[in-house]
Amino acid sequence: MEARIEDKALLPSTMALNLNTIRADFPILSRRLEGERKLVYLDNAATTQKPQVVIDAMNDYYANTNANVHRAVHTLAGEATEGYEASRTGIAAYFGAPRDNLIFTSGTTEAINLVAYGWARANLGKGDVVLTTEMEHHADIVPWQILSKECGIEIRYVPLDRETMTLDMEAFEIAVEDASLVCVVHTSNVLGVRNDVERIIQLAKSRGKGGEGAHVMLDAAQAAPHERIDFPELGCDFLALSAHKMGGPTGIGALFTTTDTMETMKPFISGGDMIETVTLEGSTYQKGPHKFEAGTPRIAEAFGWHAAVQWLDQHNMEDVHAHISSLARWTAKQMRDIPGIRIYGRHDLETTSGVVSFLHEMIHAEDLAHLMDAGGFAVRTGHHCAQPLMEALGVSSTARASFWIYNTMEEAEAFVNHLRGVVERFS
Repeated sequence: MEARIEDKALLPSTMALNLNTIRADFPILSRRLEGERKLVYLDNAATTQKPQVVIDAMNDYYANTNANVHRAVHTLAGEATEGYEASRTGIAAYFGAPRDNLIFTSGTTEAINLVAYGWARANLGKGDVVLTTEMEHHADIVPWQILSKECGIEIRYVPLDRETMTLDMEAFEIAVEDASLVCVVHTSNVLGVRNDVERIIQLAKSRGKGGEGAHVMLDAAQAAPHERIDFPELGCDFLALSAHKMGGPTGIGALFTTTDTMETMKPFISGGDMIETVTLEGSTYQKGPHKFEAGTPRIAEAFGWHAAVQWLDQHNMEDVHAHISSLARWTAKQMRDIPGIRIYGRHDLETTSGVVSFLHEMIHAEDLAHLMDAGGFAVRTGHHCAQPLMEALGVSSTARASFWIYNTMEEAEAFVNHLRGVVERFS
């Protein structure tokens, strides 16, 4: 039986957003694929599409203001520098933070590595414990493994509760007792589950390192696209995220950190723009975020990201979350009625994001993705850079559909019906 719009009890929750107006802002959504297939883009957890204002902001910089920043005094350099630093101010304000708490990076991966190389190597050593989880992206596992080999730190992994598909918080409460650094994903890129980050931070600060309190780093790459995050209010020490998952360009992200913590960090990339003075005898470094931004920065990308957060700021993020969560919840419910389909995640939780990971018992995930693409549906397949989580789930990979602000119930309906047809034909 085909899924129909009148079956969608959750449809009213999607009406707070003007989807026609929103979709008109994204030029790629009008694209037709080979054979005049309509594009239904459901790979938003990997990267989101960009509104025209982001494209225009970057093009305008290159067409009218292109110059390096923080260097020359000519007109273009002044305009570029002013715009670049205004972007820092605007992006930081979107996350409730002072501008000097934002360090521009290439994305979440570099941001986490900056914590590992810039803070942990300067502040941790043999006997210290870094506590992370089985749910993490590889970017929040590999740096700590490298650090463990170099400095002798201990890594502990909080397990996934296989029954509830959420983080085992009882295990976390035990493991956090002597942790010096807690690194946790805010929202899973595989399961869509939002961890109780507020409780995690509270426990880390009150019980970590024998009661002295642990530092906390959150990977918020999957949270920022649908949840308004206030960095100071959260109370963590580090917040890592990427622009391209929230409508901004690729190649730029940020590490937010507190002023006090930043002062204990050392740069791990050196060269131009991060120095104060250089002589043959030694060097001194700039203060604040510029200390960690060596070389020519991501100028056009900063302009683009600033445009993205200004565009997002037009929308109530509670409405955005409700929209994508309801799409995922409805889709997962319909998919459970398709023979052989297994869903991974907790779509009964209101906090769950727009991610639906799934497998078919007979059709390989990659084959399934190709068959969906033949209908114009862009989905992701693979281990999603989360192999330890795959192992915990007892699989090597999943297919993943992920929704964002511009996706519609009609697209969800078409996706489910095409999937049902694929299963009926090939299984």
